[in-house]
Amino acid sequence: MAVDRDHVLRSAAALLTRKSTATMDEVAKAAGISRATLHRQFAGRDALVRALEALGIAECEAALEAARPDEGPAGDAVRRLVTRIEPHAPLLAFLYSENQLFEGEELNEGWTRIDERIAALFRRGQSSGEFRIDLTPAWLTEALYGLLASGAWAVAEGRVAPRDFTHMVTELLLGGVRRPDAPAHPDTPARRTDDRERRADA
Repeated sequence: MAVDRDHVLRSAAALLTRKSTATMDEVAKAAGISRATLHRQFAGRDALVRALEALGIAECEAALEAARPDEGPAGDAVRRLVTRIEPHAPLLAFLYSENQLFEGEELNEGWTRIDERIAALFRRGQSSGEFRIDLTPAWLTEALYGLLASGAWAVAEGRVAPRDFTHMVTELLLGGVRRPDAPAHPDTPARRTDDRERRADA
């Protein structure tokens, strides 16, 4: 019987995002195949992680396309991006912790493409006056990755409700990056509070 490689990868991703120390035997069991069959697909854990990296990059690039980062206010584009990446955040959090993917000269060029597009979004926000300019686009990109990973871990551990993921990530990031004189998003709690105070003073 032919083995569905995509099914095996996604089964491995689902397991490893919950238990990053899972063995290849556990991965095989989760995918419903034998260890020998898994080994024929992936020679070892490193090969499996590299395949998961390729999957994660593909999903990030698809999320970027769907988020339309070049359209509209930069803050809104960041929210769209986080919303699109949210379903893949657990896999990204797992990859984020795999140091061998980001060491040496074997860095997958896909990460560079993603970095450049996200940095361009932050740079656009700085050019438009939405974002503060004392924080570099490269640092803001790293901060976004860190928040996505932290949010995914917090959801997995039950410390954050899944429905709050996007709000928690975007409001913390944009709260730090937004210029003091830039308008807040109309749906943020802070803006709603200001509106109530104005009505109370009227």
